Amino acid sequence: MKLSTKLTLFVTLSKLAIVLFFVLTLPYVVDYIAARYTDNVLRQQKSKVLKVVSQNGVDFYLEGQESYGSYTLLREEYIALEPVEDSVVMDTIETAERVIEQDTLSYRVLSHTFKAKDQNYLLEVAKATSTMTQYSRPLQRTALYVLLSLIFITLIIDLFFTHHLIKPLSAIIKSKLINQKFPFAKHQQAVRTSTSDFQYLDSSLMLLMEQINEAFEKEREFTANASHELMTPIGILQNKIENLMEHEEVSDMIQQRLSEMLRTLSRLKKIVNSLLLISRIENEQFAKSESVNIYQLLKEVMDEISHRLEEHEISFEMRLLPDITFSSANHDLLFQLFYNLVNNAIRYNKPQGSLSIRDEYENGNYSVHIKDTGIGIPEEEIPLIFNRFKKTNLLQTGGYGLGLSIVKSIAVYHNITLKVNSKVDEGTTFSVIFPKGNISIPPDK
Repeated sequence: MKLSTKLTLFVTLSKLAIVLFFVLTLPYVVDYIAARYTDNVLRQQKSKVLKVVSQNGVDFYLEGQESYGSYTLLREEYIALEPVEDSVVMDTIETAERVIEQDTLSYRVLSHTFKAKDQNYLLEVAKATSTMTQYSRPLQRTALYVLLSLIFITLIIDLFFTHHLIKPLSAIIKSKLINQKFPFAKHQQAVRTSTSDFQYLDSSLMLLMEQINEAFEKEREFTANASHELMTPIGILQNKIENLMEHEEVSDMIQQRLSEMLRTLSRLKKIVNSLLLISRIENEQFAKSESVNIYQLLKEVMDEISHRLEEHEISFEMRLLPDITFSSANHDLLFQLFYNLVNNAIRYNKPQGSLSIRDEYENGNYSVHIKDTGIGIPEEEIPLIFNRFKKTNLLQTGGYGLGLSIVKSIAVYHNITLKVNSKVDEGTTFSVIFPKGNISIPPDK
């Protein structure tokens, strides 16, 4: 999952969690606020009553009566004043029920005792609980709408900021990692960003790419120079050994040893030639200006190597479309690519096995599959088979570990994709997948 997706998901889920928490706690919060507000109103009314009593005396309310009681028309509020014993001391606020005109109603009641004219009085100031909750639902609804609006606005802001924040990272990935071909382009452009972490990442990647390019150039230069320089002494040694073998005084035993040395030298010469070919391919010293008919190319390969099929008693089948053309190619390199693959399919095949070459063409996608019934390749070795001097199936003889490396270099040079499917003791299939833009077929086909 991408970083931007994770951040977006986190921001969205966190906002939803906040909304859910607020919805669950909002009724309790509103009720708590309403109760605190009612308590504050009751205290203010108590203060007003006590102030009137202190200024005008308690008779201002009693008017000659033993007690006093008054309530509003809808019985939403009431005030009561009555004498109590001196031992009664109260200053509380609680929710209680009161009977008014034979109706039992619930009130938030403030009870407070005070003395006036040496008499202890109990003052009750109350407000109906129904008036406390009548605005709760509208208040909850309004608060919820406000919260959702704020959440939506902040969500948009967060998503915009997140996109803006990680935009340099996306630019770094696109410019430095995605669709990069080796060797990397020189003089990479730095991504503009004010985030120091992204700056450090970008500069580190550019430095790493430069170091990899330098190391690759040194290795390629060494391979080319070493291969070229080795050809001269190898040629000299080969001539000297051949001259020695022509002398009559050389014994049969020495002739045999010289013949073995010549075979070893020949193998060394093939290795050097292979390394030199890989180096020339990687240095792009071959032209890619030809249009190659794939059927004719495979026919040329099989004409040259068909005698090996007879030697190993291997049955062969080739089914290819006759008019597929691959442009911007080098005929000799493609010949070498298929020759090496077919040669391996014969070399590692089983006696009286089979070899088939078939192709697929659909919607401009073209591929050639070379399938054998050989000894197969262990799954863990498949990623390594194109490495230089890495040889699988070590019990088999022949090969110098460079044939598939040459195949890989030619494929990369032509933007060809290689895929390998193999099972031990069942066989191997090499798939050569050509780039879509370079494949053509006559319109009448």
